[in-house]
Formats: sequence, structure tokens, C-alpha cells
Amino acid sequence: MSVRRDQTAVAPSQHADPQPAGGGKRVGKAVLTYVLLIALSVIFIAPLLWMLSTSLKSQQAATQSTINVIPEEVNTTAYETITRPGTDTPVMRWFVNSMVAATAHAVLVVVVCAPAAYALARLEFKGKRLLYAVILATLFIPPIIFLMPNFDIVSRLGWLDTLFALIIPPAAGAFGVFFLRQFFSGLPVELEEAARVDGAKTWQTFMRVIVPLSKPALSTLLLLAFLTNWNDFLWPVYVLFSPERLTLPPGLSRLQGAYTINYPVIMAGGVIASIPVLALYVFAQRYIIEGVSRSGIKG
Repeated sequence: MSVRRDQTAVAPSQHADPQPAGGGKRVGKAVLTYVLLIALSVIFIAPLLWMLSTSLKSQQAATQSTINVIPEEVNTTAYETITRPGTDTPVMRWFVNSMVAATAHAVLVVVVCAPAAYALARLEFKGKRLLYAVILATLFIPPIIFLMPNFDIVSRLGWLDTLFALIIPPAAGAFGVFFLRQFFSGLPVELEEAARVDGAKTWQTFMRVIVPLSKPALSTLLLLAFLTNWNDFLWPVYVLFSPERLTLPPGLSRLQGAYTINYPVIMAGGVIASIPVLALYVFAQRYIIEGVSRSGIKG
């Protein structure tokens, strides 16, 4: 009887639910991952918050030795200074110039690179591999080498001191062709064959089948081209001369005086310059992640 009682006493413990193996490790890894992500977010967001905070301070408060993330008194003088019409630093005019140049340049990059990339990915013609190798080789050439040849071309075309010099010459870039060619190569060939069976020509197949499926890649290239043109400093300095025709990067450098630095004014210009970039990234981040990560279409 004693043996049976011992067995019945032990039986419930045998049927107890065991702890999942490795559960604690998974929780620890998840916590560590979130901590690292929060730390990285703080590292990236802190400069933006500091820039915004400084732009809302007076010159005296911005140059104090004490660090105040939140301004003791909100001062909008810096924004009033850079947005005042008739000044030597028309920031809003530079903003409009940058928007026009970057938007037109990004659209032109997609229009030029997409057909070229599709031809290299799908069409067969003589010298295709050699042409693609030459295009890839230009990626390894420092961009500064093209500065003087491009300047000479722009000068001969009469585009100096115009936005055409910022929009058209950099549009035929090798990176866009390479990026889209890799994406197009990952799309199923059967979709194009089905379109050809239905009587679609090559251009119709490209426009009606390939382009709708390539929205993530095209959006990614559009954003990258926009950011490249928006942040460009060296090329606008060479080809733009009039103050009212400058874009934001070279224009904001004029906010710094020779002997004094008005930090709130400079930071206010930086805030205005960063707004379109942040808004565009928030809007297009889903397409960017999908365009970079995937190599085909979803099943």
C-alpha cells in the first residue's frame, strides 16, 4: 500500500508542464535587441532635436556654456530672419530651387535608368555584356574626375547658372542602371512571356507588366536620387553664381559670417532643409525596405 501511495504522489509531478527550452534566452535576446534599437534611435534623433532646440533659442542662449535641450524661452527670430524677403540670404528661394532641382532630377533618373536597365536585364543584343561591364566600371571612378568635363559640357550648352545644370548631367548615372537591372533580373520571365502571348510588344510589356511590379525598386531609386541631388554641395558651387539661383547646401554655407556665427540662424536653415527629407522617407520607407530586400514578386 505504501508503494502505491508513493506512486500516486509522484505521478502528478511527472505530468507537470515542463518549462520551454531556451525561453529565457529568447526573452533576453529580445530585450537586448529592443535596448540596442532604442539606443540607436536616440543616437540618430538626438542631433535633430538639438538642431531644432538651438533654432528656437536666441543667440545669447545658444552660446551659453550650460546645456539646455528644451529652450527656456522659445525665440523664433532665426526663422523670421531667414524667411524675410529682400535679404542677401533668401533661404526660402533656395528651398524652392532645391525642391525643383531634386524632384526633376529624381524623376529623370528613373525615366532614363529604367529602360536601360530593362534592356540589359532582358533583351539580347550584340555587345550587351561589354556595355554592362563599361557601365559598372564607371562606378569605380571617383566623381570628382568628371567635374571639369561636365562643367565644359554645361558651359557649351549655356546651362551655367541655371537649374538645368543640376538636373540633367547627373541623371545618366551607372548606379541606377545597376540597381534596377538587378531587380528586373529577379522578376519571373513567365510574366513577360504571358504578355507576349497576348500580343504585347516589348515596350508594352515593360510599361504594363514590369513597371507596376517594380514600384518598390523605382521608389527606392527615386528617393536615393532625390537625396543625392538635395545634399549635393560641390557641383552647385561650380555652376551656380547668382545668390537667388543657389540651392540649400551652398546657400546655407553663406549664413556663416566671416567673424561671427549665428547658430540659431544656421540651425533654422538646417531644420528647413531636413523637413522634406524626413517627410519623404517616412512616406516611402515601406517601398524602400521592400525594394532593397526582395529580388522577385510576392507569391
